[in-house]
Amino acid sequence: MSTARWLTNTEQRDWRSFVTVCALLPERLETDLSRRHGLSLAEYDVLVHLSEAPDRRMRMSDLANAVLASRSRLSHQITRMERDGLVKRQECESDRRGWLAVLTDEGMHRLQLAAPDHVESARSNVLDQLSDEEFTELGRLCRKIGSHLHMVR
Repeated sequence: MSTARWLTNTEQRDWRSFVTVCALLPERLETDLSRRHGLSLAEYDVLVHLSEAPDRRMRMSDLANAVLASRSRLSHQITRMERDGLVKRQECESDRRGWLAVLTDEGMHRLQLAAPDHVESARSNVLDQLSDEEFTELGRLCRKIGSHLHMVR
């Protein structure tokens, strides 16, 4: 039987603060996007990735990896977004088994409308709460943890 490596009181305090931010921040960003633009955070993430891709299109499997979603979950997300005219599916010409998600003009328009408000929400909820040095350090720490989590995924 292994012995648990219990957290010290200070570690416990800091861990709980981290968990709280991990829960509340996406909720806040989601609320702001939904209220102002009728988009979920997941939809916004898909729109951003497609907008940055060559010809505004990505293989569904690559998009699933980019947005950290299972292929099944992304497929359902894309179906909902297709109904709203934000994206469309297109058969991959180089591989008839694959499908592409393509950002529509309407999807790009909605992204362009939402982006300034989303950035302001990120600024007011995170960046404005930290000094430049603190935010740089936060980014460094998140990259370190993220790198580990990607490896064990």
